[in-house]
Amino acid sequence: MRAEASEESSRRNLPRRSRFRCVEPTRRDVTCGGALAAFSLLLTDLLGSASPVKADALAEPIPTLDRVAVRIVTEDYQFAVAPSRRKEGGVVIENFGWGIGPDHPPGRTLVSEFGLSMHVESHRGDETRQILMDFGFTPEALNNNLTLLGVAPASLDALVLSHGHYDHFGGLAGFLGNNAGQLKPKLPFYVGGEDAFCARDWVAPPVKGDFGVIDREALKAADLMVMSTPEPSLVGGHGFTSGRIAEQSFEKLKSPSVMKLGMDHGSGCSAASFSDAEQKLGSFLDQFNHEIATAFNLKDRGLIVLTSCSHRGVVNAVRQAQEVSGVKKVHAVIGGFHLAPYPPEYLAETLSALKEIGPDYLVPLHCTGEPFFDLAKGELGPKVIRAYTGTRLDFS
Repeated sequence: MRAEASEESSRRNLPRRSRFRCVEPTRRDVTCGGALAAFSLLLTDLLGSASPVKADALAEPIPTLDRVAVRIVTEDYQFAVAPSRRKEGGVVIENFGWGIGPDHPPGRTLVSEFGLSMHVESHRGDETRQILMDFGFTPEALNNNLTLLGVAPASLDALVLSHGHYDHFGGLAGFLGNNAGQLKPKLPFYVGGEDAFCARDWVAPPVKGDFGVIDREALKAADLMVMSTPEPSLVGGHGFTSGRIAEQSFEKLKSPSVMKLGMDHGSGCSAASFSDAEQKLGSFLDQFNHEIATAFNLKDRGLIVLTSCSHRGVVNAVRQAQEVSGVKKVHAVIGGFHLAPYPPEYLAETLSALKEIGPDYLVPLHCTGEPFFDLAKGELGPKVIRAYTGTRLDFS
């Protein structure tokens, strides 16, 4: 209790960001041209050929898609003998199994580890788009799983990083290096803001320590087009990012990491991107201002929201996607809900809020925790889907 009170006090005393920040977005005002231009100029100096550009602004009507298939590339759980294919209402669920077959001895199989990576294939008429969102903890797992799942890096139309935690970007540099020359030229790489690039320390239980930093030289070498999206924007012409997730519900941010300002050997975040007061602090509890969710609008079904890790609250993330898109119906919420560890009362309140939103499906992953899954499954039954590393969820 004392530690939580200390964290809460730190958040209250933390100065509000005065640079590269707009007022909370609305559907009619989803860009912050001056801030994004300044951010682009800043990162141009830092990244050279990987200079960022302003992402396409989200505008109404948002794209309506005929089909969205979400593949869990890397996740905490794996169950090799789960049913290979089944249908649950309007979604077809396919599980990978393991690396055996009738015509060869056992070989490689999928690797599960603490972290998350998801692949999305979307269809709109004759158009197909493929997006890789987050990159798991290690490149060994990511590259192995992409190969076994048949995801061709050359077919990717965009990369998205939900936030600057190692269990979501740890595989990125190794993925880029492993696929040098195979990715599309100037492949868009979406991040929520400059603070995604800050070095971080993990300060929560069970172990404190260095939590890594994004290798900006790897981004430059891969010739990615870095796209800043602190405000809602299109992704690959089919999906959209939430922009900064407003804290508009009961949900409370428990920050497990400290972010450190400054550059070291070409990586890190520029202190010039932060307020004078933040620069004087040098390091402080992460507020995840840069965290983004990614969503898709399925025709006649509603939004499919990929929350990733929900540090700013899964309910907040979903409501943000509803607000900026103008689409109130939610078909599915997929990703980490960041509900471990939270007391039972908080889990119940979260489930109640999600039930009020009324998604057709919940797919809790990664940092959600078993207590919430059990609670939600008990109340919502088949609307709650267990997915594993390799699971494919086909919505149409």
